[in-house]
Amino acid sequence: MLNFSFHNPTRIHFGDGQIKQVSSEIPTDANVLVVYGGGSIKHNGVYDQVAAALTDHTWFEFSGIEPNPRYETLMKAQELIKQHNIDYLLAVGGGSVVDGAKFIAAAALYKGDDAWNILAKQEPVEEALPIGAVLTLPATGSESNGNSVVTREGNKLPFSSPLVCPQFAVLDPKVTLSLSDRQISNGVVDAFVHVMEQYLTYSVNAKVQDRFAEGLLQTLIEEGPKALKAETKEDLTIRANIMWSATMALNGLIGAGVPQDWSTHMIGHELTGSFNIDHARTLSIVLPAVMKVKREDKRDKLIQYADRVWGITEGSDEQKIAKAIALTEDFFKNMGVPTRLSDVNLNQQHIPDLIEKLEQHGMVALGEHSDIDLNVSKKILETAC
Repeated sequence: MLNFSFHNPTRIHFGDGQIKQVSSEIPTDANVLVVYGGGSIKHNGVYDQVAAALTDHTWFEFSGIEPNPRYETLMKAQELIKQHNIDYLLAVGGGSVVDGAKFIAAAALYKGDDAWNILAKQEPVEEALPIGAVLTLPATGSESNGNSVVTREGNKLPFSSPLVCPQFAVLDPKVTLSLSDRQISNGVVDAFVHVMEQYLTYSVNAKVQDRFAEGLLQTLIEEGPKALKAETKEDLTIRANIMWSATMALNGLIGAGVPQDWSTHMIGHELTGSFNIDHARTLSIVLPAVMKVKREDKRDKLIQYADRVWGITEGSDEQKIAKAIALTEDFFKNMGVPTRLSDVNLNQQHIPDLIEKLEQHGMVALGEHSDIDLNVSKKILETAC
């Protein structure tokens, strides 16, 4: 196991009716800005619950944060922050809203000329407004980590800082009952690939992290399809297990002391930035191709994955690996997401522009061994066609 320091500062309030905890989490003398997306929270009861929890607070609202939040939108919030002397942000929504709130929080106290440099130049975050989160769509794990991704003019870039990690997060599985099938599928697949990026690398004998990761993968495989079936769609136990799995997938626990990949995400970001494809759907396209192209480097973990996650114990090692990859693709298809570039009307002709974007963004040494250069990324995209 590699050396690590682990600390997660986010306090989690999990379960039905927990949105009321917001009232005691945010100081009553704070000026709060509630940020959210397209307004679905006003139709599913979440907005009313948040408003009730903030009865004793002074608060304002900022809406319109998109899936894959855009820099131009997020910067508009700065006017409200200055106008109302905002000193606390409450993100109400899915991962994109939480990601957006993180950038808003960092940009509010940024001292430079252009807050985009936090992403484009990876300038460190020196200060940020405090953040709380009410999660409505389990997927990214953004509610309990310091990671964020923001898009500007077709460039989708990440940044990370412990200063933007939410101080608390409310996870009420009941609010996920209003999600569409597409949102459910995207969330499950996003969480699944988050786990895979930290698990499917090479062994450092980190048995605790591996077993946690394998349990999360099995839970998502078991529960994900159930959340799409009419007869189990309203089952809160299923929704609870999915919600907690998505949070645990990227709160730092399973990634502590192990090598991590993230090439699927970096390549996927270019697909979203260039073609506006749902984040999770870029991951379901790229991950199987990464598994195929890097199968020798990931050989031991692929065999372990085949055995422990899919229960594949018969056949040669090559047959086990091939079957595990095929079952992964079948799972994605069962969740209703694409597994090929052709599924989203892309082909070989689009690859050069994607490679150019990877180079532009410095994504030239990806993977757990930093050996996925532009040529290997090109091969991955070709394999995904």
